[in-house]
Amino acid sequence: MTTCGPSLSGTAAPGKPPSRLRPDLPRLVWALAATHFVSRAGGVAQSFLVLYLTQEQHLAPTTAGAVVAAIGAGGIASQMLGGWLGDRIGRRHTMLVGFLGTAVMLIALGSAGTVPAIWAAALGVGLMGDLFRPVGSAVVADLHPRQRVRAFGLLFWAANLGFSVATVSAGVLARYGYGLLFWINAAASVIAALIVWRRIPETRPATPRQRRRALLPVLLRDRPMMAMVVLNVAYFTLFLQTFATLPLVMTADGHGPATYGAVLALNGLLIVIGQPPAVRLLAGRDPSAVLGASMLLVGAGVGLTALVESGAGYAGSVLVWTLGQIGVAVMFGATFAALAPADLRGGYMGVASATWSAGAVFGPLAGTALLDHAGRTALGAAGAIAGLALFAAQQALGPALRDRTAARADAPPCC
Repeated sequence: MTTCGPSLSGTAAPGKPPSRLRPDLPRLVWALAATHFVSRAGGVAQSFLVLYLTQEQHLAPTTAGAVVAAIGAGGIASQMLGGWLGDRIGRRHTMLVGFLGTAVMLIALGSAGTVPAIWAAALGVGLMGDLFRPVGSAVVADLHPRQRVRAFGLLFWAANLGFSVATVSAGVLARYGYGLLFWINAAASVIAALIVWRRIPETRPATPRQRRRALLPVLLRDRPMMAMVVLNVAYFTLFLQTFATLPLVMTADGHGPATYGAVLALNGLLIVIGQPPAVRLLAGRDPSAVLGASMLLVGAGVGLTALVESGAGYAGSVLVWTLGQIGVAVMFGATFAALAPADLRGGYMGVASATWSAGAVFGPLAGTALLDHAGRTALGAAGAIAGLALFAAQQALGPALRDRTAARADAPPCC
């Protein structure tokens, strides 16, 4: 009997399930977490991209914004392409293409001297920069279901720890010139590729070529998956608008950039400290209950923004929605992994990742428009109502998710 890739959850005879589940995570998960940390910690160029474009390249702010939008557009395509490639050429090869391609495109962006070349390089950065995310999620989805929550939690924690390092170091490094940031960012991508090359084996289940299915027809017939996609686009729209509206609301209350920076730093600190115990607390619980309660917390945190005025009040609202953010992050990947058929895990995880990218586009647009035309009270009320609606919808979807998880658990281990 042909096994579906290497055993990731303990040793077992070929074709037989492992006799017990090792309590520790496989080494490849730690290697994957290292790539997330390195790529995020070295991601210093994008933080100062607008300043580089306006101050060193002398572009107009609107043109610089269009360049950033090009990266975002490439990022949406990257999530989908990464998942598709992961199911076709393999997880490992796709990660190598993504990290090495990102390094090349970052150097091209830092060297481009004309607006068309800058736009093209920016689109390339977006297209290459997120290839590894859905594929990394697919690697975790290839694990035993009992290991997925802990593994996804570790990846989220490593990425946020890396982001915290990048936010601190980028400001210091920028003093030596913006060009240095692009080379450091590119070097970090190369290091991540080396980790993949040396430490991460291929985990894609073996599927005969004649049995490979197209993603889209399967996806469109999968009602629980499509419902989860719609719910998470709505959730990420709600969540990610906070990063566009919170500084505007705080500025209107007379708080300067330092106060906003301190409040925002609280978000990263809470994630780094709170994520590990949250994984231990929430692992094994009903995903729909955790996701629904977490989305409700995010909505409540947004609602609180309309009621507070002091720095401490804003810190309290960030605390509330950060707790919700952590809860969603703990269950997000494992829930989508449970929905995915083995031969389309990469594609499914690419679609799941794309919900974040879609929210990153819709959130700032919707949040700033509502704040500008209706005011902060309406924004807060809309956030609270959205949280309640997401909670109710997630609870309604719970039985279908539980049935699918049970069906996947009972399925034979091989493809």
